[in-house]
Amino acid sequence: MSAHAPDRPYDSTRSVSTADTARSGAPLEKSAKTRETAAKALLSLVAVFTAVSPYVADWNDTHVLNPLWPPHAKFHNGQTMAMGTLLAVAALFFVWRRRGDARSNLFAAVGFAGLYWVSQAAAILYPGAAYFDPQFDTPGRYIAGLPVQAVIEIVVLALIAGSVVLCRPAPSPRRA
Repeated sequence: MSAHAPDRPYDSTRSVSTADTARSGAPLEKSAKTRETAAKALLSLVAVFTAVSPYVADWNDTHVLNPLWPPHAKFHNGQTMAMGTLLAVAALFFVWRRRGDARSNLFAAVGFAGLYWVSQAAAILYPGAAYFDPQFDTPGRYIAGLPVQAVIEIVVLALIAGSVVLCRPAPSPRRA
């Protein structure tokens, strides 16, 4: 039976940190455990931000409360906000899941954490899409020439990538 069998409880000594440590069953190096904890903290931060930020950004006169928006557009905005919350909950579940394969849990957490932001980045590619309605397209909504949404996407996706890098196996010490 595999050391990472889904029916076995999570064992941090069999984490995604170092291949030699995982095979031997020896305790993780302190630095590997610290990197794993930092990665989980980064993914948790992204998940909480993903759950809250759509409501902060959209529950106002530019979106949900915009009298110019037709009801069906508000329906889809509500769907998007709820999806952010659900993806965040799923990401948190897999970040802190103690059962199953640690690597699979990490991949699931990263996937759920990133889906909302990748889909937001792709939204601009649809016909007629714009970052802002014309009445709200002001210079204050740009950072370094980029729409604030694009900047947030870049930062969040970089944090997710950083969490993956932190969980990569440490280089094995050279053997004589």
